[in-house]
Amino acid sequence: MTENLSGSFRDPSGFMFKHEGKLYRQVNQKYQEEYDLLMNSGLYDQLNKSRTLVAHKEVDLALAPRPKIAYKVIQPENIDFISYPYEWCFNQLKDAAILTLAIALRALEFGMSLKDASAYNIQFQHGRPIFIDTLSFEKYEEGMPWIAYKQFCQHFLAPLALMAKTDIRLGQLLKNHIDGIPLDLASKLLPASTKLSFGLSTHIHLHARSQKKYADKNVSQQEVVSKGKFTKSTMLALFDSLLSTVRSLNVKTIETEWADYYQDNNYTESSFEAKRDLVRSFVSQVSPKTVWDLGANTGEFSRVASDMGIPTVAFDIDPGAVQQNYDLVKKNKEKCMLPLVMDLTNPSPDLGWHNAERSSMQARGPVDLVMALALIHHLAIANNVPLVKVASYFKDLGKYLIIEFVPKEDSQVKRLLASRLDIFPDYTLDGFRQAFEQHFLLLEEKLVEGSKRTLFLMQRK
Repeated sequence: MTENLSGSFRDPSGFMFKHEGKLYRQVNQKYQEEYDLLMNSGLYDQLNKSRTLVAHKEVDLALAPRPKIAYKVIQPENIDFISYPYEWCFNQLKDAAILTLAIALRALEFGMSLKDASAYNIQFQHGRPIFIDTLSFEKYEEGMPWIAYKQFCQHFLAPLALMAKTDIRLGQLLKNHIDGIPLDLASKLLPASTKLSFGLSTHIHLHARSQKKYADKNVSQQEVVSKGKFTKSTMLALFDSLLSTVRSLNVKTIETEWADYYQDNNYTESSFEAKRDLVRSFVSQVSPKTVWDLGANTGEFSRVASDMGIPTVAFDIDPGAVQQNYDLVKKNKEKCMLPLVMDLTNPSPDLGWHNAERSSMQARGPVDLVMALALIHHLAIANNVPLVKVASYFKDLGKYLIIEFVPKEDSQVKRLLASRLDIFPDYTLDGFRQAFEQHFLLLEEKLVEGSKRTLFLMQRK
């Protein structure tokens, strides 16, 4: 059975499809010249060698869903988990931007130009960003401006500038603007001081003004940007300016509500290690091939799974915690950990045309094992989600569940109840068991040594 994937329908050069559960891409005849140039010029080999472009192999053309317009069928390397820019922390988006520019620069060396600079062309695999759109290259023509300039500024530079100069949470605007943050909006939201920055002034503020000026004019991009004088040297200078601007953007050490969670909890050092041992024992017992850790904080317990070589996605609502986790992944060159920003009470939905271009969090599952450690009180008490609804949701996400119940006697629960009435009579250990037994079979239940918290291993019914 063949299924076309809706996320690539806009590209006339080709499209993604699945056949018998495997992922393929049809390369259309329209893209024949560019594809051959990519493969024969040495550019593909260079990018593949540096692990910056996803590898692929050519397969039988008979697999093409639309054979009349097909030139090739390729099978790309599988990506463990597809994530989106609005789920990345600041440093992930920054690294993706730098990689995009590095690929654009390398393409020029081989007589090609990067025609697409969409953030959706980047994924994170084995702890690092990788470019996944093999059909984003075209033959370079002297005098033509960089066609992807506006796209790069909207997908990368604008959100990075807003996160660095205004508020880290403004990266979530990418969820509302999946074609990138409009430059006029970014210009309005950025502080006036950014107009003193040459890079931000040029690529956002002046760029936005130029867009507005020519919005109703019947002129080409080349006339607007270069008036026919956009040489290769000009292109290189543009890339250098964008790269310098991106690299200059940083977020300060992010002070967040739960950043000190592991230093301010109810565990002694011995009980903390006892919990880790329990989690490791439970993970080993079910031998999952994929793991999601919900409310992972900086990934302390996510690494129990990822250190076993299991692809693990560590979700957390706190961008500061996710950034710390990602920085550790880079520092330690971890290959099985993917930290992402996610609000479980408002997770990523299906987005785009026909609500089908970008998949919801749930649609990208289920996984073999879900972990929810020190999370239940945030959902049930801080967000008023009944325990039975939490159980129902977790059941849809994975086959097995490792979950920690945190009682009202715990200091973290007291912290949540300090500023509100206790309207949660069912939030007890027995109430928890009754809610979850509707959807799960209890495999193991262990009190965490030295604490009043209980760890459960469950299997979906």
